Amino acid sequence: MCGIFAYINFLVPKQRKAILELLINGLKRLEYRGYDSAGLAIDGGNKEPDGANDRPIRIIKKRGKVKALEDEIFALRDFDVQEDLDFDLEYDTHCGIAHTRWATHGVPNEVNSHPQRSDEENEFVVVHNGIITNYKDIKKLLESKNMVFESDTDTEIIAKLIKYLYDNREDDKITFRELVESVILQLEGAFALAFKSKRFPGECVATRRGSPLLIGIKTKTKLASNYVPILYKDSRDNVEKGPQLERSFSSTTDFEVVGDAKEAEYFFTSDASAIIEHTNRVIYLEDNDVAAIKDGSLSIHRLKKEQGDTMSREVQTLKMEIQQIMKGNYKYFMLKEIFEQPESVINTMRGRVNFETKSVCLGGLQDHMHEILRCRRLLFLACGTSYHSAIATRQLIEELTELPVVVELSSDFLDRHTPVFRDDVAFFISQSGETADTLNALRYCKSRGALTVGITNTVGSSISRETHCGVHLNAGPEIGVASTKAYTSQFVSLVMFALMMNQDRLSFTARRHEIIQELQDLPNKIKQVLEMDNQIAKLAGELVQKRSILLMGRGFNFATCLEGALKIKELCYLHSEGILAGELKHGPLALVDEDMPVILVMMKDGTYVKCQNALRQVVARKSKPIIICEKGDEDALSTASRTIELPRCVDCLTGILCVIPLQLLAYHIAVLRGFDVDCPRNLAKSVTVE
Repeated sequence: MCGIFAYINFLVPKQRKAILELLINGLKRLEYRGYDSAGLAIDGGNKEPDGANDRPIRIIKKRGKVKALEDEIFALRDFDVQEDLDFDLEYDTHCGIAHTRWATHGVPNEVNSHPQRSDEENEFVVVHNGIITNYKDIKKLLESKNMVFESDTDTEIIAKLIKYLYDNREDDKITFRELVESVILQLEGAFALAFKSKRFPGECVATRRGSPLLIGIKTKTKLASNYVPILYKDSRDNVEKGPQLERSFSSTTDFEVVGDAKEAEYFFTSDASAIIEHTNRVIYLEDNDVAAIKDGSLSIHRLKKEQGDTMSREVQTLKMEIQQIMKGNYKYFMLKEIFEQPESVINTMRGRVNFETKSVCLGGLQDHMHEILRCRRLLFLACGTSYHSAIATRQLIEELTELPVVVELSSDFLDRHTPVFRDDVAFFISQSGETADTLNALRYCKSRGALTVGITNTVGSSISRETHCGVHLNAGPEIGVASTKAYTSQFVSLVMFALMMNQDRLSFTARRHEIIQELQDLPNKIKQVLEMDNQIAKLAGELVQKRSILLMGRGFNFATCLEGALKIKELCYLHSEGILAGELKHGPLALVDEDMPVILVMMKDGTYVKCQNALRQVVARKSKPIIICEKGDEDALSTASRTIELPRCVDCLTGILCVIPLQLLAYHIAVLRGFDVDCPRNLAKSVTVE
């Protein structure tokens, strides 16, 4: 939800044009997080003041996608309508902040776009990801102080609150960082924030609580240490001093850059994909961290020590490559990610499945396996597509572990205040690792003593940091809002967990070896399914004018129907429903007639005969169902008007092969209907608010 991007250059000369292009490109990388509107704030004026304490700030905002903002900015250059926007002006030191919005408070328009400002002079500006739950109380207070609000956002109160605190400061020596700390003490809810002020030129302060934020560091020379110490402060008169992340011109710290270079560039962003083209050195901020950049130095502060706090933040090296976040020859990221699934499932299994010895080892769980094996119940908590991956593998996990398995939607789990016990093991599944409901469920379970396991695709995410152990999907960056390859990698990860839990059971040896052999063959079978893309595109042409689509299945493929229906809803804006075929007679059959498209997943597993019964009932109502079945299934071929024939696969993995035609079908219908596949309306990739 929303994307933050900030860029600070210190003693690295940059023309205003280059700064604007850098900010715009950063927003384009983050556009999957929000695309209702976009905006940025840079230094205004036509000269860089020498030693001045005050620089005017120019804000440019536009409703719609980042491209609309880009066109607006460069129209200013082309038509020379703004005297205060000299694109050739060069800054040795500068701070620019930018934002792409997914609307929560207020309709998408330029006034509600970020950055939000403190006043007409743009004295303080802020960009915000998240929701402030007590904004009405703060707004009422500020209105009583004669402050006038211009937007409908909760964010505007932050900009006005920091100005109020600055105007009423008791000490003229107050720092920008101290002002921000005073602000966040008053805020409730979830947020990631980045601040800029004309009173503190060249400085940037950022903080987070419940929403992701990381720092990118770019220097010409190597840092002497990969750890940045945390500075704690309980009051202005009681500071626990520690070194900042300085460069070589400081002689008082051990955290210097090797060499004599003083130049540095810093980035604040919601996602590493926005900065990988600039640097691969990052620091992931924790909740309530306040990061300040002043005179080219980075320091990280916390208001007070809390139990479990670490004394430093690690400078990590990203392994992501720029090619991974480029579309290549594909028109949309989603299509690229669908076709990456043969490779992504291999990467999920790499180093974990030994196909020669037919064994599985998930290194992230190894040290906790004795606790997991002794547990009395397995809980799986997730939302949306991640929830479907747990439903898809529940039957196999129950079979191989012989433990009660409970799969819950995170939001409903919290609403019910569900009992959790110390001998429970709770899994939290999230592609981004930042899903708000799942993160809150994690904290709820952790507080009640359960062992917590994270399954995410994002290194450094909140879930990966806060769980006791976990599994990283290794699926690679997923930019398309509708998840595809993350779903199949989650599926494979949970299958591997079930196999690992069962490795000492001799009676299951044949079953286990069969599944592992099929995992080895899985990438090739996925490629065979992807070769049917043209056939599925033709089928999409037949369904594009329909107003509703029903998907039915049972057993291992009930979740396939749920996930396929979700993709059709997300991308095509059609009503679509995934139905358990066993429930057909209990209501859904009333929807079936000759005009209702029905897709039936009918693979040869333990539910095949029961699915045949459902097929006959649908055909008897004059429906002409589309059947997803195994190659050579004569019963299906003789009954259905159209079939999608897939390679034979072991029952517990058919859900991976069956979901891919549905991903492609949703994609092609959406394209035919003229919709933006990567950015479906009203949706964002990472749901960081409840």
